[in-house]
Amino acid sequence: MRAPLSIVIPTLNSAEDMPGTLASLGAGLRAGLVRELVVSDGGSEDDTRSLADSAGAWVVSGAAGRGGQLARGAAAAGGEWILFIHADTWLDDRWPDAVAKHLRDYPDLAGYFRLAFRSEGIAPGAVAAWANLRSWMFGLPYGDQGLLISRALYRETGGYPDIPLMEDVVMARALRGRFRALPATARTSALRYRRRGWLRQGARNLGILIRFLLGADPELLLRRYTG
Repeated sequence: MRAPLSIVIPTLNSAEDMPGTLASLGAGLRAGLVRELVVSDGGSEDDTRSLADSAGAWVVSGAAGRGGQLARGAAAAGGEWILFIHADTWLDDRWPDAVAKHLRDYPDLAGYFRLAFRSEGIAPGAVAAWANLRSWMFGLPYGDQGLLISRALYRETGGYPDIPLMEDVVMARALRGRFRALPATARTSALRYRRRGWLRQGARNLGILIRFLLGADPELLLRRYTG
């Protein structure tokens, strides 16, 4: 029997973080969980593709935009389950056991990881605590927390929309709370927060979420997010 899990990673000039991300997936390979790694690239101009090739990943290419990249990765994946993770997300050593238990005991639910930042201090801890509380209370885990979902449930929800931002919010709302927090941690990059300031970036993220829920165009929100 083939391993059940396809891992899909959207990338765009992600070479700096990719080695850590790929290394963190090794435990799942050794546990016999991982069927394949699919890297959905949006036109990288650095070493992202060569790193993916070296890791034995199946690389699919297309226009940049995380929603579309995730959708293309899912279409290329062959596993009964798919784990979507960002290219700057490193999973801790507990993830294979957590995923295996979820596959066995919770086939009708999607899963996500607890969030932490690869940064020390009060601010990173506070922002991560808010993200984990938001996920639990409002059923809104973001993409940097990963998404573990069966292919059947992915199809039932309609999959990721081809939008450049907030695709994870659309998916979370489509799942309507059919989530379970996995007892493992996803440690994501804090680069954007360090560059802009933890309070400023956190306020920006919240403002973008509110505008999106009120109907703002994701293309316009993307320019605000990256500007």
